[in-house]
Amino acid sequence: MLGAMHEKYTLTSPERLPRDAEGKESVFAGGALPKRRMLVGLDVICLLVASIPFFACELKAVTPYQRGLFCGDSSITYPYLDSEAIPDGLLIAGGIIITGLTIALGECCRVRFCGVKSRAFVRNLYVSTLYKELGSFLFGCCVGQSMTNVAKLCVGRLRPHFLSVCNITYTSLNCTVGTYIPHITCKQPDHAMVEEARKSFFSGHASFAMYTMLYLAFYLQARLSGSGARLLRPLLQLLLVLLALYTGLSRISDYRHHPGDVLTGFLQGALTACWVAFYISSMFKSSQPGLSPTSVSLDVSPSSQQTDVSSASQPSFMISAGEKESEGERLSVLLR
Repeated sequence: MLGAMHEKYTLTSPERLPRDAEGKESVFAGGALPKRRMLVGLDVICLLVASIPFFACELKAVTPYQRGLFCGDSSITYPYLDSEAIPDGLLIAGGIIITGLTIALGECCRVRFCGVKSRAFVRNLYVSTLYKELGSFLFGCCVGQSMTNVAKLCVGRLRPHFLSVCNITYTSLNCTVGTYIPHITCKQPDHAMVEEARKSFFSGHASFAMYTMLYLAFYLQARLSGSGARLLRPLLQLLLVLLALYTGLSRISDYRHHPGDVLTGFLQGALTACWVAFYISSMFKSSQPGLSPTSVSLDVSPSSQQTDVSSASQPSFMISAGEKESEGERLSVLLR
């Protein structure tokens, strides 16, 4: 009976961790570290692949769909304005710098003052936490802008200032009001301006601004404690959303987009922010060990890790302290 009980308790014992060069059990020994390095490389590859459509559009590698127009359509007769309320450079710099610096500062403060423990194979806690949060944010930027550029190229909707950029009028076209003109010959010598005037749907400014600002609002919700000034966090979130709304609505005033383009951009940016914040980023998730670049805890001793593995592999013996005591009493009676 003792042999059977011994077999009962030893068959379910957890496997020991691999040993390093000094003979000590370590989570970094064996093949765990190379696997996680490969996963980091895979993350970088995914980031690059997600940004391919964005760069294909920005580098003019693909031309937009050549859409025609209806004669007399007043929605594309607005003048071309040289100045913009929020230029592309300001949008990208503001969205990435404001959100990126806030996330970086927040994660560094969590490591420094809140005693956050990293589960990454990178031994530097600051690097590992920034890798998780900033990596997710940048991935969402690439995905959102790639989706925007794919829509611009596939739809080819004419901007409100298309006739002004094309340097034509309905009179010069000698067309009948309401008739569809499939092919348009522009008098504008700058071909790049004409191609850009065919990328109205949907607004990249509205999409990017809503994604970055709403994602930052989610980050403040997850990281900024409301135990002090209760209205500070919602006030900051409101200001961020208002900034995104102003950015998108300014594109209507600049005659760069139609109202439907801006509304669709807001929706796409908001959905992307929710997707990344709740399903990719770890800001609303509890850390769970697994096979990923951030799955190994640096601050847990091997004995405690063995205890965790034992508890996972022996649910029938580790349910409660009372059951453990009853099993120990039975074993002591048999040994007597």
